Amino acid sequence: QAQLVESGGGLVQPGGSLRLSCAASRVIFSSPLMGWYRQAPGKQRELVATISNGGSANYRDSVKGRFTVSRDNAKNTIYLQMDSLKPADTAVYYCNAITPTGVIWGQGTQVTVSS
Repeated sequence: QAQLVESGGGLVQPGGSLRLSCAASRVIFSSPLMGWYRQAPGKQRELVATISNGGSANYRDSVKGRFTVSRDNAKNTIYLQMDSLKPADTAVYYCNAITPTGVIWGQGTQVTVSS
């Protein structure tokens, strides 16, 4: 049974926007830290943004000012709002959660930025 389910990926033109969602079970959503990673073809998976269960957010430098991570505690869901998208943002985006028993990953959602 999937514990993290991402959605919202797709094809968008440069300069466009997408919002990714990551729905979690209640237990997973209570994790101290959840985040978004991405992996482009031929590259290592890299951290994009994290959000604590208190709502504190951090971002990699290349997405600061363009991406916003948030959480809806009533829906056990975290979001990644991506604006001013660039071709370099093209990747599979993964949601993860740091739990007391280990790291849990979602299945990923493809984001393609292309004209």
